[in-house]
Amino acid sequence: MTEQKKQPQNKSLKKNVNSPKGAGGQSVYAKKRAEKSRRTFKKRERPVDEFEQQIVDLARVTRVMAGGKRMRFRACVAVGNKKGKIGLGLAKGADVAIAVNKAVADAKKKMIDAPIVNNTIAHEIFWKKGAAKIILKPARKGRGVIAGGAIRIILELTGIQNITSKNLGTNNKVNIAKCTIDALGNLKKVNDVKGEKDNKKPKAEKAVKKDENKSKPEDKK
Repeated sequence: MTEQKKQPQNKSLKKNVNSPKGAGGQSVYAKKRAEKSRRTFKKRERPVDEFEQQIVDLARVTRVMAGGKRMRFRACVAVGNKKGKIGLGLAKGADVAIAVNKAVADAKKKMIDAPIVNNTIAHEIFWKKGAAKIILKPARKGRGVIAGGAIRIILELTGIQNITSKNLGTNNKVNIAKCTIDALGNLKKVNDVKGEKDNKKPKAEKAVKKDENKSKPEDKK
């Protein structure tokens, strides 16, 4: 038997000729995979909410139904931007988080603009709503916010830094907060106060002219 000589196999034939190669000997597909892994995806920047929120009152309430009592949560939340805008929302929900979110949405619909002059209010005001009675007085610089409970929360979220206040009525936080917001909403603006003073001046001048005319002797014919 004749021994068949083993022909030397070409190693280059084993390699896949059709596979695309890069300059460095690495396949194009491997390069693309490496590039994808190196990509840095930019995080989507969420719009920053300018309003700050604070819970004024949180209570568990029940309602009597045909099958028994139904328990829910009631949240009273104040929302403000510390630049004069303030709102108060009241809502109920099966969960605390649901109640708070609904109250925040309600507060943003009822925003008011409170006039602030030199980090305080323009004038003293006494306001009454239901059983709630409060008094707000302007204070000099460095005095701080002299208030407590619901009144303090509302004043700080409004952006007032120097003020003196007093609660003269009920201890119900929700009613006090509503009364405070109504008082801030009924403050007179600086332009309105100046306009009232300007309107008063001509009347005083007319009164002086009348007195002068009376003092002058009438010419006899």
